[in-house]
Amino acid sequence: MPAEHIVITLDGPAGAGKSTVAKSLAGRLGITYLDTGAMYRALTLKALRLKMDLSDEEALTILARNSKITFKEMPDGILNITLDGEDVAEAIRTQEVTNNTFYIARVAGVRTLMVAWQRDMGMGRSVVTDGRDQGTVVFKDARYKFYVDCDVEERVQRRYKELIAASKPVDLDQLRADMKERDQKDFTRAVGPLKKAPDAITVDSTGLTVEGTVDKIMKLIQL
Repeated sequence: MPAEHIVITLDGPAGAGKSTVAKSLAGRLGITYLDTGAMYRALTLKALRLKMDLSDEEALTILARNSKITFKEMPDGILNITLDGEDVAEAIRTQEVTNNTFYIARVAGVRTLMVAWQRDMGMGRSVVTDGRDQGTVVFKDARYKFYVDCDVEERVQRRYKELIAASKPVDLDQLRADMKERDQKDFTRAVGPLKKAPDAITVDSTGLTVEGTVDKIMKLIQL
């Protein structure tokens, strides 16, 4: 455990391995892992369950204000996402949620709330946090910032293997198209777009295992 509270941010495109790398890195350092993407997924899940119009930004902002999204610490130290008291760690990982999270993430009112919640969670503790805007918006003064990148085809194959391993039906060509579309939306959205912070270090995870990527990051930090 570091003697001082530090924040380490990992931003990058979908499928680059940010979440698994961030979780492993936090484990090695003995600090908290904050999965910010899970927060947007949780709100997306709620909107889908309520069959809401995902283009209605005002309604989505109201939904966020009236939702309680928190993290529950598990025995292994992992923080599981909870939505209004329900553990939704598994429910938010469906392809339907993945394909619709963009609509929630682009809403300015929702992002304002999420950023405030994330900053609150990062106060008074050391965290490794991953997402799209952690180093550019949420934790602009983070001590360590990384941009985790990866070849798009490898990102597609990683996601394909994850879904197959989870016995979930998947069409590889559709998955590839979805990944490219998601990249385009993430890079071009008006609010909190995905971009590398000027002071972030790029870490290319192409051809590397999760632990190999973590090793690479560990060599770049001094705690």
